[in-house]
Amino acid sequence: MSKPDPAIAPSHDPALAYRVPWRVDRSHDPWFSLVNESDEPLNGVHLTLSGDGRLMWRPLLSVPPGESVSFVVHADDPARNTIACVRWFRPDGGEYLWRVSF
Repeated sequence: MSKPDPAIAPSHDPALAYRVPWRVDRSHDPWFSLVNESDEPLNGVHLTLSGDGRLMWRPLLSVPPGESVSFVVHADDPARNTIACVRWFRPDGGEYLWRVSF
C-alpha cells in the first residue's frame, strides 16, 4: 500500500476547525436554553423548527459570551419528529448553521 501524497492529502490542522459555540440546556424540557460557550459574541442568531411542533422564542440580534437564548418546543414527540436549526454569524461575518435534535 502506498503512502498518500502530502500535496493532495487533506489538512488536519486543528486551527482550521471551528468548534460549535453552543450548548443546549435540556434540563427544563419543554423550555430549552441555547448557551453561547464561546469567547465571542454571536450575531443574527435565529432558530427555525422542522417537523412536528411549534417553536416559541424571542429573536436576538446578538448573544454575548456566556449568555443564552431561551426557547420552548411544543411537540407530541420532539425526539422523534422535530429538529431545530440554529443560524448565526461570527464577528468576522462568517455564517454558520447547526442542527439540534431533541
